[in-house]
Order: sequence, then C-alpha cells, then structure tokens
Amino acid sequence: MVSSSVTLRNVPSEDRPRERMLQFGPQVLSNAELLAVLLRTGTLAESAVHLAERVLIDCEGIRGLVDASIDQLTQIRGIGTAKALQIQEGIELGRRIARSTLPETMVIRSPRDVADLMTEDLRYLHKEHFVCLFLNTKNQVLAKETMSIGSLNASIVHPREVFRAAIKRSSASIICVHNHPSGNPTPSLDDIDITQRLIEAGAIIGIDVLDHIIIGDKAYVSLKEQGYM
Repeated sequence: MVSSSVTLRNVPSEDRPRERMLQFGPQVLSNAELLAVLLRTGTLAESAVHLAERVLIDCEGIRGLVDASIDQLTQIRGIGTAKALQIQEGIELGRRIARSTLPETMVIRSPRDVADLMTEDLRYLHKEHFVCLFLNTKNQVLAKETMSIGSLNASIVHPREVFRAAIKRSSASIICVHNHPSGNPTPSLDDIDITQRLIEAGAIIGIDVLDHIIIGDKAYVSLKEQGYM
C-alpha cells in the first residue's frame, strides 16, 4: 500500500529537521523546518519541509502565517483542515507560553519593560486594543485590562472607565498601552489628546498616568520619552 504523504522519516537525513532538533536544539532550525516538525507529513509529491517552505511563501512569511485564517490556510495545496488547525494551535500555544513565562510580579522600570510585557499580545492584532496596566506604589503590575477595541478616539476611551478599573484594583498609577495595526507606532493626534485627558483626570483623583506606550511591528514609542507627557 502506497502512503498518501511523505513523512519526515522518508526524506534524506539533511531534510529531517526533527533529527537535527534532537541533536542540536530547536534554535538551529529555520522557520520552515520548525513548521515542518509541526506539520509532521508532506504530500505524495513533496516532503514536510518543502510543504512548509511553500506555506511560508504563500503566506509571505511568519507574519502572514500568524494572521492566516483556517479558510486561507486550506486554500494552500497540501493543507487540509487538520493541518490548518495544527498550525493555528501551534501559534496560539506560542502566544500563551510567551505570556505565561512573564514573572508573576513584574516591576516596570522603563518603557522597554512595558514593551517587553505587551508586544507579543498586541503586535499582530488587526484592530487597535487599548490596554491599561495597573501598578502599585512599587511599580509592580497588579493587573492589565483591555479597556477598548477599535480606532482610538475619545468616544471609546473614557477616563471614567479607566479610573473606575484603577480604583477597583487600588492602583497607585497606570500605564496605557495600545497597538497600531499598521506597524508604525508614531502617535496620532487622537493618541496625544486622549493621553492628556487621562493625565488631567488622574491628577484630580490622585492616580498618576506614568506613560502611554504605542506598540508597532518590531518598534514602540513612549509618549513620555517623546515629550508629550
């Protein structure tokens, strides 16, 4: 009986990323090789590695793969529903691992700390997510909460909701974070205006707004560092 697909065992040793991973560790594998290990099998005509390479080409790289839906993935020759689900499960597991490896009590000392905490959560989202970090007097993160989703403007980000959440958590201060789906973290006029309104509201009730960080693709901007606060 002829197998309906080419497994990693049926290809030359130099094309078997699982063996290389066992010998040298996952860090030596290319993106296509890691994806091949996840897929496990290729097709009658190509190995898992070659299939993975084609998937990445069709998706225009890792970023496109992260954004691809089940329907988009199953349009790729050799990718059925099961393999599409494997890909999405791997991506989601990676996201959860990235979040879970953060220290339980994180101290914010710089904008970079905020970017490190939030980038993986926000950088690939298609809509703007406005998130608040609630801090105690030692700048430890008590909690984080998504306050709004959608284009950032005064109608969807209201100081009342932000500071109600801060008071509920007995916060000494807050840091605002949101993403720019375009990948460009340059602040807009709305970003600056909302930041000023939050600072003014916080001053009245005694909760400081320490910074507003905008997350882009491989970059971030601190409004405090840029002189807007």
